[in-house]
Amino acid sequence: MSSRSLSRELALLMLGQTNDRGQSGSARQGAGSEPALDRLLHQALASLSQHVRESLDRSASDLQTAQQELLDSELQDQGAQQLPRVRQHLQQGLAAAEQALNRLSASLELPRLLLLADQEEVRRGAVERARAVLRDREDIDRRLDAVMEGWRLGRLPRIDRDILRLAVVDLAEFATPPAVACNEAVELANRYSDEQGRRMINGVLRRFTTAAGSGA
Repeated sequence: MSSRSLSRELALLMLGQTNDRGQSGSARQGAGSEPALDRLLHQALASLSQHVRESLDRSASDLQTAQQELLDSELQDQGAQQLPRVRQHLQQGLAAAEQALNRLSASLELPRLLLLADQEEVRRGAVERARAVLRDREDIDRRLDAVMEGWRLGRLPRIDRDILRLAVVDLAEFATPPAVACNEAVELANRYSDEQGRRMINGVLRRFTTAAGSGA
C-alpha cells in the first residue's frame, strides 16, 4: 500500500469523526481549520488502532468457529446418510477460516504501514483530503447524486458516502487515474464496508468517471 493509499484511509477515519448532516458553512469551515484537522487525525489514529484490535478479535472468533465446524464434520462422519451434513460443516469451516485469514492479513498490514510510511507525507495527504471533502461536500454530493440511478447518496451508510467522496476528491484534486481511484475505493470498501457497499461503490464510481470523461 502506498503512502497515498494510507493517507486516504486515514482521511476516511478522520471524516468519520465529523458531523455528516446539517452543518452550516461556518461549521464546515471550523471543521476544516488546521487545529481541528489535527485533532481529527489523532482521533483517526486511535480509531484505526481500535479497528485493528476488533479485527483481530473477530479473526480469533472466526477461527474458533472454523475449528468447531471441522470437528463437527468429523463427529458426524458415520456413513453415507451423513455426507450432506459433513459436507456442510466442512464448507462452513473452510469459509470461516478463509474469512479469518483475510481479515487477519488486512489487520496486520496497517500497523506495519503506519510505522514504515513517511509520516509527514501521510499526515499531509490525509489532512488535505479531509479538508477538501469538508470544504466541497455539498458539491461532491450533488455530483454523486447525479449518477446514482434511482438511488440517493444520503440513503447509503455513512462509511460508503465518505469512501465515494474521497474518490471524487482524488479524481478532481489529486490527479489520480480513474481506474486507480475506483480500485482503491473498492479496497477501502473491502476493509470497512460490506459486499453490498462494495458493489454500490464500484458501480457509482464507474458511472461517475464515465460521465466526467464525457464532459457530462
